[in-house]
Formats: sequence, structure tokens, C-alpha cells
Amino acid sequence: MNWQSPERLWLLLGVLALACGYVLMQRRRSRYAVRFTNLRLLDRVAPKQPAWRRHVPASLFLAMLALLVVGFARPMDDVQVPRERTTVVIAVDVSTSMLATDVSPDRLAAAKSAALSFVEGLPDQFNVGLVAFAGNASVFVAPGTDREAIAGGIDRLAEGSTGIQGTAIGEAINTSLEAIRSLDAKAADDPPPARIVLLSDGANTSGREPDEAATDAVAAGVPVDAISFGTDSGYISQGTGRPMRVPVDGQSLRDVAEQTGGGYYEAGSSEELRAVYADIGSSVGYEVERQDVSARFIGFGLLLALAAGAGSMLWFSRLP
Repeated sequence: MNWQSPERLWLLLGVLALACGYVLMQRRRSRYAVRFTNLRLLDRVAPKQPAWRRHVPASLFLAMLALLVVGFARPMDDVQVPRERTTVVIAVDVSTSMLATDVSPDRLAAAKSAALSFVEGLPDQFNVGLVAFAGNASVFVAPGTDREAIAGGIDRLAEGSTGIQGTAIGEAINTSLEAIRSLDAKAADDPPPARIVLLSDGANTSGREPDEAATDAVAAGVPVDAISFGTDSGYISQGTGRPMRVPVDGQSLRDVAEQTGGGYYEAGSSEELRAVYADIGSSVGYEVERQDVSARFIGFGLLLALAAGAGSMLWFSRLP
């Protein structure tokens, strides 16, 4: 942190002088009290009160002055601010393996719930889109700021939504990139800052190879955060009634994330998935700017002033 007007910090010496003066006055007051030898009468005219109460309003007042001086010096600090036109596309696997119940109530239901929480935590000005994929991929909700539309799209996600079984990670990335390119009229020539958040439980089994799609994402400057969701003990029931194991396989996702400069995450429960989304949400679509943060200090200073006044009125029926 630095200051635009550091010379104003010299005013803190005045606050220090007031603090020293207050301490000296209290010491003189103590000496005068000792000279009053009739202690029984002193106890009647000046009954004992908790000593610390006398100092609270003055201490808060001095702290308030110090904070106001710091704010007056116009402090500057690095602040995360949302980037304009930021676009986030959430790609969710809706293949049959996402019905595995190793995550309660099943992988897909848990993924939908966590995705909804993730969207709710993003700034309102972010554009959010939704892509569903299994054997192919399709745009469920085009990127935009309508949160009701994205919530409705997440709610409609279901096994078999794309009509073809399989796991097309490459197609999901390609479809997400197309959705980003069609954000607005200038997206083709002036691409928005964007990110793809892709969730799946298996390796690529159909469509474009993930590394080819990742190459396109790198060329577009769009990182892919990949989430491998599920456990090795997952299984689904087949038509014959016999269970079929569907262990999670995240190697394709790991490779995509590393190639595009995104993050790779593994989540084996609903709680872990929410934590992953929270971690992604804390960094996606932001840039660091140096800003004046004097309001922080002035605001805290005013709160201390209110506390000092309230304490003085409550205990001594007067303002400090």
C-alpha cells in the first residue's frame, strides 16, 4: 500500500500528541485524588466506577482521528475488479455415467446444484452461458446476463439431453468457444475476456480430440478450468439390472487444463465440488487495478466515532 499524499501522514504526530496529553492529564488527576484524605467522604461523592470505562470513549476518539488522517493521505491499494464483457461458459457432462450415485443423490444432480451456486456467486455483469454434452454438445443457454435463463437451463439438464451417448470433451470445448464468439456483434473482432468451466466424469470417447479443441482455445486466449467429478466406486444400473462400474477418469481433463492454462480440479463429493467452484469463481473474470481506498479508513473511523459517542452517552450522559 502507498499514498498519493504521504506528507499528510505527519498529522498523525498531532494524534500522538493528543494521546500523550491525555495520559499526562490522567496521571495528574490521580495525584490530585490522592491529596483528598477523607476517603469515606470521597467514596460518597465520587463512588467507584470501572476505571476502564473512562478511557474507552477517548481511546475510540483517538483511533478515529488516526484512521481519518490515514484516509486523508489517500491510500492506494491493489483491488480486484470485474473485467468488462467477461464471459463464462459452463459445460456440463450429461452422459449416462453421470447418473452414478457415488455422489448423493447422483453425480448430475450434485453438479447442477453446485453449478447454480457458482452462477449465483458471479457478479451480475458477467455473461454466463451453458453447454450440455455427452456424445455431442449443444448450447443450452447462450451467454448473457439473464440469471433466470441460466438457472432454468441448469434445471433442464438431464441425462440424454444431447441425444447421443458418449463423452465428447473436445466437442464441448469447441461448442463453448463458438458461444463465446457469438456473444455480441464485436466479439469476432474484439473477443471478450472469457473462460470455460468444464465438468465431466470420464475420458473422451467421441467427437473431436480434446487436444485439438484445446489448441483452438489457446489460440482464442480462453483458459479451460476442468473439473473431474466422481469417485472410483461409481456404478450405474444397466437394463439387465446388473450394475456397471463407471469410475472417474480425469486424464483428458487434466491435459486440457494444462494445455490451455486453466486449472484442473478433482471433486469426489458435493461439498468438494462447491469448494472447487468457489475457488474458480474467486479468480475468473477479474483484473487487478490500483485504486484509492481512503473510503475504507474513513468508514472505519466514522464507526469508531459513533462507538465513542454511544459509550460516552451511555456511561456518562455526555458526548466525549
